[in-house]
Amino acid sequence: MTKQKLELTWIGKDKRPKLEARILLEDAAKSYHAPTRSEQAIFDNRLIFGDNLLALKALEQEFAGKVKCVFIDPPYNTGSAFAHYDDGLEHSIWLGLMRDRLEIIKRLLADDGSLWITIDDNEAHYLKVLCDEVFGRGNFVANVVWQKKSSPQANSEWLSDSHDHVFVYSKDKSIWRPNLLPRTEESDSRYKNLDNDPRGAWTSGDFTISLTGGQRGAQFARTGVSENIYEITTPSGRKLLPTKGRCWIVSPKRFEELKADNRIWFGESGNNVPRIKRFLSEVQDGIVAMTVWPRSEVGDNQEAKREVTKFNEEEIFSTPKPEKLLQRILHLATNPGDLVLDSFAGSGTTGAVAHKMGRRWIMVELGEHCHTHIIPRLQKVIDGTDQGGISKAVNWQGGGGFRYYRLAPTLIVNDAWGNPVINPEYNPEMLAEALAKLEGFTYRPSETLWWQHGFSSECDFIYVTTQNLSAEQLQALSDEVGENQSLLVCCAAWRGITAAQAAERFPNLSLKKIPKMVLARCEWGHDDYSLNVANLPMAEPEPMPSERLPENRAKAAKGKSAVENQEDLFEGEAGDE
Repeated sequence: MTKQKLELTWIGKDKRPKLEARILLEDAAKSYHAPTRSEQAIFDNRLIFGDNLLALKALEQEFAGKVKCVFIDPPYNTGSAFAHYDDGLEHSIWLGLMRDRLEIIKRLLADDGSLWITIDDNEAHYLKVLCDEVFGRGNFVANVVWQKKSSPQANSEWLSDSHDHVFVYSKDKSIWRPNLLPRTEESDSRYKNLDNDPRGAWTSGDFTISLTGGQRGAQFARTGVSENIYEITTPSGRKLLPTKGRCWIVSPKRFEELKADNRIWFGESGNNVPRIKRFLSEVQDGIVAMTVWPRSEVGDNQEAKREVTKFNEEEIFSTPKPEKLLQRILHLATNPGDLVLDSFAGSGTTGAVAHKMGRRWIMVELGEHCHTHIIPRLQKVIDGTDQGGISKAVNWQGGGGFRYYRLAPTLIVNDAWGNPVINPEYNPEMLAEALAKLEGFTYRPSETLWWQHGFSSECDFIYVTTQNLSAEQLQALSDEVGENQSLLVCCAAWRGITAAQAAERFPNLSLKKIPKMVLARCEWGHDDYSLNVANLPMAEPEPMPSERLPENRAKAAKGKSAVENQEDLFEGEAGDE
């Protein structure tokens, strides 16, 4: 009998892209660094321009298991984005595209890393089940509710939404622990010293606990007896028992010890129900984060819009995320020097905040606003001229830098006769790096040995050439490599010897032909795996009940112009950032 599992299914779930692990090409003209270096500043951050699924695949070999925190703010798949597409199709497309990204993100995360995803109600509950499947339900940490708006929208047809979800997943919940939030003046102001205790300020807490749960509750339900139910006499002489269904939090013996240590508070008159004193000097250094984040603590969409338009007055982000929201997430999930990844960079908030907080970062963005918004924003951060957002809170003065990369074009293209060939845009160095990545080697050409283009271990190397190698050339290669090392030779062809003869004659060489060696590996030439659905075929709009009769449909159409009907069709096409 086949064992079934609980899972979310959708149309095309079994279809998975065969992604091309492309190389990244740096454009030094778009990279940016502070003129001077300091020990604290981080310079090797990465801004990647290109499709984010291909970019994640490109990062996998180098960064698998190294990313401490992933924050993503994906397209929300709102009703307006898919208003006129078949319902089953649109959810399936969105879920499939998210699944493909989440699986690589999981591999990129460190064992003690975490994923934070912002989403609204349109797909939140589907996304939760999908993340349970990818990360394991046991690794779900929390659903944080973030207040993104301060006032209701008067044009809301039903209820005015005022929150987003922030799903938190860990790679391994058994070892992941969030940092504590810093204590605030408000939290410390609750501590007073009402009795001039030499240990300083304190606050009081409930001295009772429920008798209806846990091991204590089970014992009480079974026996009707609890050691923690006893009479306490206040300093004023008043005799007290805990209220029904509750008991004191400690045994009689422990109560007397606490009382002798002046840790029990009966009120200024000595007549109140006892409470236990908790001293400010003894509490933990921070506060455990709660799962409701009001805008007063972490900002809202309007605050975020003001932050973004300071770098470019054109407002293209409908719901950007404020710097304070990212500051809280990165504070909880990372420490200085940790690596942060955002593959839906949007306006670049993640990188800006990570930079100011001393975290390393990688961002990916395909839209042209990578150049019009993100780069100018990061340049001001590095120059220290961006004093908005969290800058003053962290005393940001500038420094550091980033390197700009774009995805290389596809490695394999068809020639004029339809034959697959190496893309002519690839020079020898690019080809060597690309094949090294596809074969699982680290590309690092040797400065002394011409045949070492990369390695997979201390004695296993790769050599890439477009030449047609002779048996004599192969013999020379084999002699240089030696008996204790091995070399993968990627070449156009070889002559004067068969593959079987070469394997027997040169046991330290493995021969593969370019491009045949990689033709079946990937979907070559596929440059866009984005969540853009603008070009999907449209379905017929579902008529309202009163319009389903033929005569009513005719009347409705007659009363509208062609332009009005077209406007109805495309109404509200804009989605989330």
